[in-house]
Amino acid sequence: MWLIKRQEIWTLTAQGWALCLAILASNLFFVIRNVHSFLAVTSPIKSADTLVIDGWICDYALEQAAGEFQTGSYRQIITIGSKVEQGFYLAEYQNFAEIAALTLAKLGVPQDKLIIVPTPSVAKDRTNASAAALLQYISEKNLPIESINLLTIDAHGRRSWLIFRNIFAPKIQVGIISAKTKNYDPQKWWSSSEGVRVVISEAIAYVYAKLISWKL
Repeated sequence: MWLIKRQEIWTLTAQGWALCLAILASNLFFVIRNVHSFLAVTSPIKSADTLVIDGWICDYALEQAAGEFQTGSYRQIITIGSKVEQGFYLAEYQNFAEIAALTLAKLGVPQDKLIIVPTPSVAKDRTNASAAALLQYISEKNLPIESINLLTIDAHGRRSWLIFRNIFAPKIQVGIISAKTKNYDPQKWWSSSEGVRVVISEAIAYVYAKLISWKL
């Protein structure tokens, strides 16, 4: 009988299990209710003189960007973006940076305030590649920029802010503006397939970004 022995163990009662499940359920409910507002963060720098636009964002987000420029104290707008991925051979403009800049011009932003910075097309880590390309452009052109506000769309904001801050520090401060989506109700993102797809994918991508050191 030396191969086995008897011992006492502590285990939860039915009430204990019920309490644990209730705590888990309340935590899950809290995360579901607040994850979108965490990801779609807006924390701009009031003194920033440059507004940077993610060129791939949709037209209604570009309308918000034009409004932000007109009401702010920005000296210039920089649009960034890679090659158009579909319809490249038919498109008059061949990267999202150009498309965003010309759309902003149509929305009333003076063309002499617009700077177009095409970014490389990469299979992965596109936000990182865009941030690195922009910093390189600023350095090569010796642009006197001390702080920027990055404007992107919805739940993509938190991850973009993390990557841009890590790459631009300590030379340039970075604020973030997350344009509001019209594709689903942010307060009930779980009630639509688009909301579930965007929030879950961006949450996973943010965790991945946190684990990577985005430094040049």
